[in-house]
Amino acid sequence: MLKPVDGAGGKGIVIGPQASEETLTNLRKQVEKDPRGWIAQRPVALSTSPTLLGDRVAPRHIDLRPFAVNDGNEIWLVPGGLTRVALPEGALVVNSSQGGGSKDTWVLAHHSEPAPSAPRTKIVPEPREAGGSPRDSGPAAAQLAGQQQQ
Repeated sequence: MLKPVDGAGGKGIVIGPQASEETLTNLRKQVEKDPRGWIAQRPVALSTSPTLLGDRVAPRHIDLRPFAVNDGNEIWLVPGGLTRVALPEGALVVNSSQGGGSKDTWVLAHHSEPAPSAPRTKIVPEPREAGGSPRDSGPAAAQLAGQQQQ
């Protein structure tokens, strides 16, 4: 698999075993012209999951992206994550911009106590100083500030 080093969203990825001779010939020329513009990666063996496609269920390649939270002191994983799915049959690229989608991710486990790496305190918004503005900016902070004044 070759990827452009400045690429994003799955664009420009060439998966050798799935590529045509014409694609590989063109890619060879591009790499010879600018070898630092490409990165090689072994294809990852993605799992498959039953996926509803219209009125039928079929296997599609997926990857799971866990969510990590960093509070500045500790990093912990939250239960669940984002499962991305390659919707075209046989596709390995899961990016939504390349025809991919997402699936619900469920964690079916019960823990009586938080995992050791989970935060032990409840997260609450910081109180605003009188006449001050919220520390964070953006629509969510403005909305929170409006709710606190009401």
